[in-house]
Amino acid sequence: MTCTHLDTIDPEVEPDTLDGCSDCLRDGTSWVHLRQCLRCGHVGCCDSSPQKHATAHFGTSGHPLVRSFEPGETWVWCFVDQAAMDAG
Repeated sequence: MTCTHLDTIDPEVEPDTLDGCSDCLRDGTSWVHLRQCLRCGHVGCCDSSPQKHATAHFGTSGHPLVRSFEPGETWVWCFVDQAAMDAG
């Protein structure tokens, strides 16, 4: 499947933090891997993390695209189309 939401990417978006998952940092919880929203810059934790904040952010914001926020990873995921793309 192909993503139909690439037009929602903000090319100027900056991560809201460089220190980890925004919500886990606020709540004092832990994360496994990080994802950055390509619309607003929210950094959330992956679905392997206990709180699944990146998916929760999609659920509340409707922002469909995240990228891996892990060093050396260049993929993008579309929640709506359930599609992965290489952004490298």
